[in-house]
Amino acid sequence: MEFDVVIVGAGPSGLSAACRLMQQANEAEHELSVCVVEKGSEVGAHILSGAVFEPRALQELFPDWEERGAPLNTPATRDEVYLLKDAKKAQKLPNALVPKSMHNTGGDATRYVISAGNLSRWLAEQAESLGVEIFPGFAAQEVIIEDEVVRGIIIGDMGVAADGSQKDGYMPGMELHAKYTLFAEGSRGHLGKRLINDFSLDAGCDPQHYGIGLKELWDVPADQHEPGLVLHGSGWPLDSNTHGGWFLYHAENQQVVLGLIMDLSYQNPWLSPFDEFQRMKHHPVISQHLDSGKRVAYGARSITKGGLNCLPKMTFAGGLLIGCDAGTLNFSKIKGLHTAMKSGLVAAESVFEALKAGDEGGQELTSFTEKWEASWAYAELQESASFGPAIHKYGTIGGGAYNFVDQLLGGKLPNVHDTTTDHGNLKPADQFEKIDYPKPDGKLSFDKPSSVFLSNTNHEEDQPCHLRLADPAVPIRDNLPEYAEPAQRYCPAGVYEVIEDDEGNPKFQINFQNCVHCKTCDIKDPAQNITWVAPEGGGGPNYPNM
Repeated sequence: MEFDVVIVGAGPSGLSAACRLMQQANEAEHELSVCVVEKGSEVGAHILSGAVFEPRALQELFPDWEERGAPLNTPATRDEVYLLKDAKKAQKLPNALVPKSMHNTGGDATRYVISAGNLSRWLAEQAESLGVEIFPGFAAQEVIIEDEVVRGIIIGDMGVAADGSQKDGYMPGMELHAKYTLFAEGSRGHLGKRLINDFSLDAGCDPQHYGIGLKELWDVPADQHEPGLVLHGSGWPLDSNTHGGWFLYHAENQQVVLGLIMDLSYQNPWLSPFDEFQRMKHHPVISQHLDSGKRVAYGARSITKGGLNCLPKMTFAGGLLIGCDAGTLNFSKIKGLHTAMKSGLVAAESVFEALKAGDEGGQELTSFTEKWEASWAYAELQESASFGPAIHKYGTIGGGAYNFVDQLLGGKLPNVHDTTTDHGNLKPADQFEKIDYPKPDGKLSFDKPSSVFLSNTNHEEDQPCHLRLADPAVPIRDNLPEYAEPAQRYCPAGVYEVIEDDEGNPKFQINFQNCVHCKTCDIKDPAQNITWVAPEGGGGPNYPNM
C-alpha cells in the first residue's frame, strides 16, 4: 500500500502529527494520504502515563478543544510535595522550596489530571474526521530501507505458530510504502532503537536514560475524593543510591491515580521496582487516600527521561523520530505529553511543507531541526538539561537542590552529564544484601499475577516469543552467578523466572504471555542480551482509562 505519510504509533505525538498534516492539507486543498498503524488492539490500549497535562500543544492543534469535547475534565487545584523519611514519617515541603517546574497550580496555564489513553482515543477521533486512516491491531515489525533511505515499514505476519509454521488464517505482513515515515512508538520503540543505531543518530550524545513507571487506578469513596489534588514525593522506600519519586492524583469519577517512577540507573540487582511500589502504598501519606478504596487497573511502562543531553538527532533520510521514541519528555516537570505533541506538530509542518512543494520523499528534512530547535518545547528541554543528570550525580536531595538553584539563576549553572548507561550501573549481587519484601496484604499491596490480570494483558500463546535472547546461555551462565539474574525482579509482570529443570538445574523461563510491553528488560539487562520486538498485532495490555 502506498501513502504519502505513514506514522508508527497512535499515541499523542503520532496522532498530533496526523491531525496537523490533514489540517494543512485540507486548508490548502492539497490531496494527502496519511496512515497511522498501532500495535495495540485499539487506540489507547497501550498508553500509560501519569498524567497531569499541560494543554499548550493541544491549544495550538485544536484551539476549540473544549467545544470538541477533549477529555480534560479535572483541573489541578492543589499541589503537595512530600519527602518520605521512613515507613511512617514524612516531611511536607514548603511551596517555596519546590522547583518551579513542578508547580501544577497557579500561574497563567491551567493543568489537568487526565487519562493519556483517553486523550489518545479522542485525538484518533479527530484524526479520522480529518481523513486519516488508522489501523489498530497491526504491529510495525521492520523498516524498509533502500540505499540508506527509509521508504516505509513492514507489518508483522499474523497467524505464525511458535515453531515458525503458518497456522490456519495466516496473513503475511503488508508493506506500507511512504514518502515520509514518522516513528512515534513511545519509549524505547523497537524500530526507533534500530534507526538510532543504524543511522548513528546518537553520535555525540550522552547515553539515553530511562525510568520504569508503575501505575494503578483506584476507585475511592466520595468522601475520600478531592478532584484535582496533585501529590508528588520521593524518599522511602527507595534508598539514597536509588532515585525516583511517586505521584498521586485525584482524577474524575471518584478515581485516584497512583504511581512510582524509578530510575533504571539503580545499582542493586536485588531491587524489584514492583515490590518497592507495593510497599510504598503502606506509608500513611499515601494509604489515607486508598483506604476503603478498590484497585481497578495496573500497568507499567518505561520512560525516556534523559532530556536534552541524550536527545538523538531526530531526522534521517525519509523520516523522523518524534515524541518519546526520541526522548522529548521534560523530566523536570514530570511531563512529556505536551512536548511529545509539539514534536508531532513540528514534524507535520516540516513534512507538509516539503510535500506541498512537490517533494517526492526520501529527503532528510533539515527544516524540522530548525523548527524544532526554535520551538518552546526545545527551550523547555534546554532549561532542564541538568535535571536528571544532577540527581544521578548528587542524589535525590543534592540533585534537587542543584536544580532548585539552577532554576533560580535561570539555568546559569554548568550543564551536568551522566555518561554511564543504565544497565552499566548494575553491580554484582554479592555487594548487597538480598531484600526480603513483605508479603502483599491483598488490600493495599498485591502480587504480580493479580496485577497483570488487571492490565488485561493477552497474547496468542502459539506464536514466536517476542523477547529475543542473543545468547540463550547468558541468563544462567553469566547473569545468575553475578547478578542473581535480575530479570526476575526488574520485570514488573513476572515474565522472567529461574526454575529447576527435570535434573534440578537452573533454567531460564520466559512467560511472554504476561508481557505488558514496558521494555524494561531491553533497557536494564546487564548483558544487553534481551531484545524486545513487537509480538503479533493486538497483543499486550488493554488499558482502560490509563
